[in-house]
Amino acid sequence: MDPQAIEQAVTVLRRGGLVAFPTETVYGLGADATNAEAVARVFELKGRPGNNPLIVHVAGIEQAMALVSQWPATAEKLARRFWPGPLTLVLPRNDVIPDIVCAGGPTVAVRCPDHPVARALLEAFGSPLVGPSANKSGGVSSTTAEHVRASFGDRVQVLDGGPSERGIESTVVRIEGARATILRPGVVTHEQLAEVADVEAYEPVQGADGAGPMPSPGMLKKHYAPTTPTRLFDRTQRRAVFDRLETGDKLVVISHGIDADHPALIRMPRDADGYARELYAAMHRADDAGADAILIELPDAEGQVWSAIRDRLRRAAAG
Repeated sequence: MDPQAIEQAVTVLRRGGLVAFPTETVYGLGADATNAEAVARVFELKGRPGNNPLIVHVAGIEQAMALVSQWPATAEKLARRFWPGPLTLVLPRNDVIPDIVCAGGPTVAVRCPDHPVARALLEAFGSPLVGPSANKSGGVSSTTAEHVRASFGDRVQVLDGGPSERGIESTVVRIEGARATILRPGVVTHEQLAEVADVEAYEPVQGADGAGPMPSPGMLKKHYAPTTPTRLFDRTQRRAVFDRLETGDKLVVISHGIDADHPALIRMPRDADGYARELYAAMHRADDAGADAILIELPDAEGQVWSAIRDRLRRAAAG
């Protein structure tokens, strides 16, 4: 970690500028969460719809409590167990955070990231930061500094913290009094959450593209998507897909099940954590290949992290 780079980043943020920073999930595009003009620059640079709220990154529980009008016992339990880490809590907001951060809605999404660079930046800045994924809206999330630079060039300072350790976005839980519901699956599973509090499992729903505010970030129907047309296939189609590669179709195939060698085949880890960690890097690599289409095998393995992976893949191939 470069103390001088952190100092420079804090100066940029205090002037209302933007800084990309690493987290354990994906790289975030940071701005002062209390500065509406700075947050508006995030929406503008990303091309993000105004009805898609942002996650606010905090240094800890005390900073989170300063942003909400209620902090129920469930929030306390979950934050103490999973923070710092890839868990976002959606709670009733107060007036500290500008409307633009929350898409004008009544709640704010907060999380405490588990990455030394992110934590050093938050502590040095002394105030919460918005941090949506550091890429163009709807596109593949960035898990390396190189991904961020490919999206934005030199328009933002990038704090390089190496590849993201977890690879997919945080689990999002909405808390309403004693009730808690998973709105977006992630690597913190329902099983883990249920050990601490009564949390309702995630129920897949169609994402929203309308004008109304979304209940949480990451709910677009088409999201995490390469620019190259992307389609999914299942294990019964492996042979047919590989035959298409062999016959010269201009494809890139991402698979954890095709056991073969081909320059246009990206082989994925067979374990859920490894797959999640490599997913967006594989999608970036596939998108950069100049193919006519990307074909991704949809994993059918059981487990809640696999469910989160399938959620991202289905959104990436939507439409």
